[in-house]
Amino acid sequence: MTTIYHNPRCSKSRQTLALLDERGIEPDIIEYLVTPPSIEELTNILAMLGLGPRNLLRKKDAKEAGLDDPGLDDAALIKAMVANPIVIERPIVINNGKAALGRPPESIAEIL
Repeated sequence: MTTIYHNPRCSKSRQTLALLDERGIEPDIIEYLVTPPSIEELTNILAMLGLGPRNLLRKKDAKEAGLDDPGLDDAALIKAMVANPIVIERPIVINNGKAALGRPPESIAEIL
């Protein structure tokens, strides 16, 4: 099963969804701004991506939300990301226990 954490207003997210469609993949679409991941889900996604939470923050949105404070630890960042999902970089595609960030959209090919 393939899942995409999607924001329909984001061009990269739409392009990634189109790329999945071109490959005949019908993913489970999670509009993460409407249904944000839980702390556990986001922790698992970060592990699959091999990234720390700071690496999954949208820089401008994180700064506006006050999450650019270097004193915030990973647990605090994850909690804030779940509470303010707009700061999470997108799209994220999960397939067979692996995850990839669709920036650029073609980067998801390695997990399909």
